[in-house]
Amino acid sequence: MDGEIERFIKVWLTTISCLCYCYYIASKIPKGLLKFLSVLPILCIFIILPFNLSSFHLGGPTTFFLVWLGTFKLILFSFNQGPLVLSPPNIVHFISIACLPINPKQNPPTNQNNTTNKPKWLLPLKVLILALIISAYDYRENLHPHFILALYCCHMYLGIELVLALCAAPVRTGLGFQIEPQFNEPYLSSSLQDFWGRRWNLMVTRILRPTVYHPVQRISTNIVGPSCAISIATLTTFLVSGLMHELIYYCLARAPPTWEVTCFFVLHGVCTAVEVPAKAVMLHHGWRLHRAVSGTLVAAFLAVTARWLFFPQLLRNGVDRKAIGEYAILVDFVKSKVLLHLF
Repeated sequence: MDGEIERFIKVWLTTISCLCYCYYIASKIPKGLLKFLSVLPILCIFIILPFNLSSFHLGGPTTFFLVWLGTFKLILFSFNQGPLVLSPPNIVHFISIACLPINPKQNPPTNQNNTTNKPKWLLPLKVLILALIISAYDYRENLHPHFILALYCCHMYLGIELVLALCAAPVRTGLGFQIEPQFNEPYLSSSLQDFWGRRWNLMVTRILRPTVYHPVQRISTNIVGPSCAISIATLTTFLVSGLMHELIYYCLARAPPTWEVTCFFVLHGVCTAVEVPAKAVMLHHGWRLHRAVSGTLVAAFLAVTARWLFFPQLLRNGVDRKAIGEYAILVDFVKSKVLLHLF
């Protein structure tokens, strides 16, 4: 654990050094190809850095922050787009926005109390549920596989949301600017479009729209027309998301890709592309599924396809056992450090 933390610190010190170069040097280059070439070595470094980490809970978030969000933000930065261009001219803000899962709000409300309508008890409840899920893993041998799958789904959602919230908290309090929401209660989704576009991991949604969806839509509109362009852009965006997940899976499992997770996202891209015009036709004829029915169908489809395509590669390579085992290691590590300082 000590060695892993040391490597973790080195990785993030290297990241900060690279972003200082982007802020002080690359930012002075005019937008376009030349500026992109100036940050290209940094993109390569960001892709390589997470391979220095072997733990799930340090390597996983680092891979997501650097390999996906960080590289895409720097690509947008090369063409004077994205949150790095809109951020205040401050190196601390630049580094925070570049390497953390945050986007500053462009026109935040002046009343800080109106930034969220979520009840204060919701976050502690999610922490409690996550703790109960982790405790339930001690009895995995006695649990039904379908129930374990449900635990994995809830664990993944709660774990990602809480990690992103934990990373955003110091920025929100220390730097004093408001950030865009990272999740929007995905369990309330009424359709696949609602789930992927408005509720699940909104950091990814916001970074994929300007880097993939909008460029592909503009190009496709001139070739096949606006209606088909939307479907092509949707499919391309899901394909890119699948490929980025393959890269994250490779960093976590260190096993050759099997392309199952890419198929998961392509399947959802196809279904979402079909769902959008289908909903329009239904609304035109006055048909609308009750939210309870549509929400149940969405949850069932996500669970079935996740069991089929999303989780197998992780389970096959023991990533789940590795993640669960790290909780015990972390508890022992914290206890040893606390006892060392006390005695």
